[in-house]
Amino acid sequence: MPTPAPLLKPWLAGPLGSAVLRAEAELLHEALDDVFGWELVQMGLWGAARELLGGCRTQRKTVVAQVPHRLSSQGNNDGAPDVIARLSQLPIANASVDAVLLPHTLEFETDPYAVVREADRVLAGEGQLLVLGFRPWGLWGLRGRAVRRGFPPGARRSLSDGRVKDWLELLGYDVVTVKRYLFAPPWGQPEKSPTGGSLLLKRGWLRLWPAGAYLLKARKRVYTLTPIRPRYRERPQVIGGLVKPTTRNRPEAG
Repeated sequence: MPTPAPLLKPWLAGPLGSAVLRAEAELLHEALDDVFGWELVQMGLWGAARELLGGCRTQRKTVVAQVPHRLSSQGNNDGAPDVIARLSQLPIANASVDAVLLPHTLEFETDPYAVVREADRVLAGEGQLLVLGFRPWGLWGLRGRAVRRGFPPGARRSLSDGRVKDWLELLGYDVVTVKRYLFAPPWGQPEKSPTGGSLLLKRGWLRLWPAGAYLLKARKRVYTLTPIRPRYRERPQVIGGLVKPTTRNRPEAG
């Protein structure tokens, strides 16, 4: 399967793509504030390898991508992933990570549900899963269906937050929050905020565009098994290899 990285790289470096990345980095900085543990795994590249993980509070951060990342002419490898692997077959043990981030990953995969299942396999109980996606019925999703090569370039489809939510609930997750953002049309250059921060995260009086994307955050449930004791039955006592008579099998006097 051809990688969308060559198509995405110029778009993400442009004014619109870089504005989206800055907004999502700001959004995830807040969303990752209560994500603790030993390791977070980001499945799929979206910008530089750790561009979205500035607010991550886990001890380790691992970025997995399906295709190698080309090194720059200066040999700088800061934007490269840590692991090269198929996202539906991660070389990670079962229930071994504390959080998983899917930054628009499902929109570029041929089998997005297989990627969700794989994320569920490696995620430990009470672990958190975060998904970034473009809304299919927003302006961004509509433009993606109108453009032959997809939008952003290389995207195959848009999945609604409701559909992803249904998948996760079937897998045993509690959806903590769904936050919508990207209040801008998918063209031109977004205006800059005079106070810092991204205007793409908030709807304003003069910006009445519908939300173009969402952040879904869910927690994996832990099921505890309560042993059920069998009902007690009085059994005949065995003495010397013989069954001691009980009131049921004792012969009647006669």
